[in-house]
Formats: sequence, C-alpha cells, structure tokens
Amino acid sequence: MDFVNNEGVRLHYEIFGEQGPWLALVSGGRRSGAEFVPLARRISALGFRVVLHDRRNTGASQVLIEGERGEEDIWADDWVQLMQHLNAVPAFFGGGSSGARLALLTSSRHSDAVRGLLLLRITGGAFTAGRLPENYYGQFIRAAEQGGMAAVCATPYYQELIAADPSNQDRLMAMDPQQYMAVMRHWLQFFLQGPREPVLGMTIEALQAIRVPTWVVPGNDKTHVSRHGREAAALIPGCELFELPVADEDVPALPFSAWGPHEETLATAMTDFMRRVAHDAH
Repeated sequence: MDFVNNEGVRLHYEIFGEQGPWLALVSGGRRSGAEFVPLARRISALGFRVVLHDRRNTGASQVLIEGERGEEDIWADDWVQLMQHLNAVPAFFGGGSSGARLALLTSSRHSDAVRGLLLLRITGGAFTAGRLPENYYGQFIRAAEQGGMAAVCATPYYQELIAADPSNQDRLMAMDPQQYMAVMRHWLQFFLQGPREPVLGMTIEALQAIRVPTWVVPGNDKTHVSRHGREAAALIPGCELFELPVADEDVPALPFSAWGPHEETLATAMTDFMRRVAHDAH
C-alpha cells in the first residue's frame, strides 16, 4: 500500500497481522523493507501487527533528493507520520543495522510516538565509520561529478529504484547535478557528525537519556561488532540484552538472511519483550 506524507512524498508500506500491538520495523542500509518479510510474518503470527515500509529514496517509495534536515532525520519524521496515518502510535519501533540507529533517532525526535525499542545489529566502530559514508553517499556524488544525472541513474542502486517506480528516472533526470551533489554532501555532513562508537552518530548522553523499554541484539560482523551492541545496551537505562548463539565473523557485513535459522527464536523473544512491556503498562 502507499501513503503520501505531508511533503507529498509517496511511501510504500505493508502491514502483517490484523490485531494486536503495533511494531514498526525498518531494514538496514538503503535496502527496502523486503528483508524483514519472513520475520514480520513470524511476529504477526504471534499476535502482533507489523508495519514494514520503504524509506523515501529506497525500495518502491518515491525518490526526492532535497531537504535541510539530515536524511536520517527526514526518515524518522516520515516513519512517525506513516504510523500516525495508521492510527498506530504509540507503537514499538525497531530495526536492523541502520534501522536500529533510525529507531533510536526516532525515539529522540518523537518520544511520544514510541512505546519501546527493539534494536538488532547495532552499527558502530572505526570500520563502520569508514565504510558507510562511501556506500550511502560517496559513490553517488562521484557518479554525478563524472557523468551527471545519467551516470547516477545508471548505478545499480538507482536502477533498482527506477525499476520499482519508473517515474523516479524522470524526477532524477530533471535535477541539476550540482543541486544533487549539494544535497548529498549536505546529508553526508550530517551522517559524519557525532561519535563513532558504540553507536554511530549517537552520543553516550543520548543513549543514557532513553526512557522507553529497550531490547538489543548485538550483531556479529565488522560493521555490527558484537561488543558495540553490548556496550550500547549497558548505556541505555533498563535495557534488555538478548544474544543469539552466533559467533563474530571477520567479514565486512553479513546479510540479515544469515540469521534466517534464528528467526523463530528472534520472533519469540521480540514478542515476549513486547508483551511484558504492554503488561507492565497496565
């Protein structure tokens, strides 16, 4: 389904489940919500409603490269608008990798909308800080410098967005490459602000200021170092740490599907946490 926010940007979303508390999940990187579909189905089967959506400029949602706020701030505001549209706030918010970071940011910007946080595969550390700016921004700025908007549209990432919504190509090709680069550099500057660990871009004070029930599962690769997940959980007041039986792997980043064998365990633990939070609120 689609929702048009108050800036006129169309966001693609899907709801799993027909009754129960609401959980909004966001995937990692610039990936669509599709990577969480198997987990969403498991959670909804246990009595919850799960909302997956594609953030603007990802998946099947609309591309709009503009905005004075940081891109993650924009995503957080869009996310809450979508959940308000569904009459689903306050809700549980969660995600994996950059989705976990976005859930933390959403809690800071819109505390009244957040009932609790479920954070998978926290990103942090020097390796992550060196790798992600290029993945998210650098490669696209360079494409625009070298070949204008045609080169941007030709990148594998934007080819996927155009395949999902052909109107994205017209919107991108209508942009002045200088304006595109200016916005992407502006967003990159926001992305580079703040600490590197335990959570990329989140100060220790911001983590200590979280006042909603929080549940953390550390990752197990070089982008999602398990130690940083444990350190973040120790800083968040009252946070519950849940560790999967997975060993740290010396690889840049494992796909979320690598946790496929543990999804039933994850779904059970996530719903158990949310039920306890809902029970304690009464």
